[in-house]
Amino acid sequence: MDGLIAVFGGTFDPPHIGHLILADEARASLGARRVLWVVTAAPPHKPAAPRSPVEVRLHMVEAAIAGNADFEISRADIDRPPPHYAAGTMAWLRERMPGMRFVYLIGSDSLRDLPTWHTPGEFLAQCEALGVMRRPGAEPDLAALETQIPGLAAKLRFVVAPLVAISGRDIRDRVRRGAPYRYLVPRAVADIIDEERLYR
Repeated sequence: MDGLIAVFGGTFDPPHIGHLILADEARASLGARRVLWVVTAAPPHKPAAPRSPVEVRLHMVEAAIAGNADFEISRADIDRPPPHYAAGTMAWLRERMPGMRFVYLIGSDSLRDLPTWHTPGEFLAQCEALGVMRRPGAEPDLAALETQIPGLAAKLRFVVAPLVAISGRDIRDRVRRGAPYRYLVPRAVADIIDEERLYR
């Protein structure tokens, strides 16, 4: 679909192989021109969680996606003031990229929790579609969701992708314990983790 942009948001602390696989599968499956990686400075749903400095996370994402012309970084959740709700992210992007259509990438666990998001109806209205990546054990009740957020079902696009059981939390824990993690992230990201002594 010409003019369709996939929006992939997260803290990316660190960005890992699973992120790259999901982003590429979603781009191809949904026919998006490119994927915008939106690095979130301070996610409202994780206010107290410890995070690496946002500029370090931005540097890691830049390193992870280097060389892929289909991937691009967006500073939507860095250059605008908090709180960084998804509805505000989409409004910011639409204002700065007129004529583009956006599909927002979420996991099935996030889809299940969508009614608890800030202004979910407003968020949905900003999106051409939601690209949903299935998570084991997180099967949302689509009928109930449609009742709570009318029009949701028509915008759902399910993305079939390889199941990659890698998480940022596990990688951070592995680094902390001195366990192997080298092949769970791109080499350039592993180098930054070492140079910055992250997660120790």
